[in-house]
Amino acid sequence: MSQTTFITREPVVNKSRAITANRLIAHGPNIGEVVETLNGLVDQWPTHHPVFVSLGRLVPTPALMDWAAPANAMIEIPAQALPHPQTQALLPKLQEAGISVCLTWFANGTVLPPGIDWRFVLMDARKHPAPTGSPGLSMAWGLKDVAAFRQAVGAGYDGASGWFFLYGNPPAKELSPGHAQIVRLLNLVRNNGEIRDIEAVLKQDVALSYKLLRYINSAGFGLMCEIQSFRHAVSILGYSNLHKWLSLLLVTASRDPGAPAMMQTAIARGRLMEEIGGGFFDKSERDNLFITGAFSLLHILLGTSMQALLDEMHLPASVTDALLSDEGDFAPFLRLARHCENFDGSSLIKATAELHLSAEQINRAQLVALGFADSLQA
Repeated sequence: MSQTTFITREPVVNKSRAITANRLIAHGPNIGEVVETLNGLVDQWPTHHPVFVSLGRLVPTPALMDWAAPANAMIEIPAQALPHPQTQALLPKLQEAGISVCLTWFANGTVLPPGIDWRFVLMDARKHPAPTGSPGLSMAWGLKDVAAFRQAVGAGYDGASGWFFLYGNPPAKELSPGHAQIVRLLNLVRNNGEIRDIEAVLKQDVALSYKLLRYINSAGFGLMCEIQSFRHAVSILGYSNLHKWLSLLLVTASRDPGAPAMMQTAIARGRLMEEIGGGFFDKSERDNLFITGAFSLLHILLGTSMQALLDEMHLPASVTDALLSDEGDFAPFLRLARHCENFDGSSLIKATAELHLSAEQINRAQLVALGFADSLQA
């Protein structure tokens, strides 16, 4: 049976904006379809953080027990569904199976069933500016920007779920010397610069060299030996394979303690574009697809303008057109990656149809991308 359930996602962060969990929202016609989709994704399930599973507008029913839920999965139970007989029948079955639950759309005064351990409680902060009477760790939802997050934490929330961190960040400034050094390194590699010149740049920042080698040795190359130096990496991989991993250095260069969720988002976008777009372009373009997604938040991560950043780099027109003007061959795939970040799945469903893709392809690519992004920050 062709799947009709689409998954979108959002991160869950703590007070320090470090990632606490990943939230997957399943947009399906019924619980049976959702279960079929989730069971089909077990081999790509993200394991680095707990995973909240939202059923969207569906009422949780005992049919969920047909899902072989991974150990880190947490089923969301909407407060509005608590009186429903099907949900009441499900809760003891989840407890008996040892499957964790979190309460969503909680409001003060909600009557709760006894004996349930609500580890996390999601509240709409637009309706409830401060958490009151929460039976678990309170997570704000519906925040519009970073300032709203700070206000929510100040009011007593333990963290938040959503994409607020993409908005309300400080205005652009000039590229810092440290970031400019990585840009110089990228340009040297893209232009097949002399190895001694590249090594000279890397030697100026030992931490940078260490991070690059860690990425290469852990990011899925499937190498038979451990790479010990940049010169060794060039001899084994060649320049073209290295540019992608050097791009990751720039994406993860921010020292802002609140940057991890944004880094995860950027890297997941890149990996998703690479996974989905690989079937539309030559193999040689896969790295450029990745770079487009990964660089889509670079201006926020590094606190400068996208135009200023791209002026310093020598990137193909397919990359710069997508990043600067949402045009060109890569633009539909970048838009698709962004649609995966909507709580409402309607725009993702439309974009998927326009590219003649299936729900299975999108869902699998998302989990591959999320697992990859999390593995680099583990």
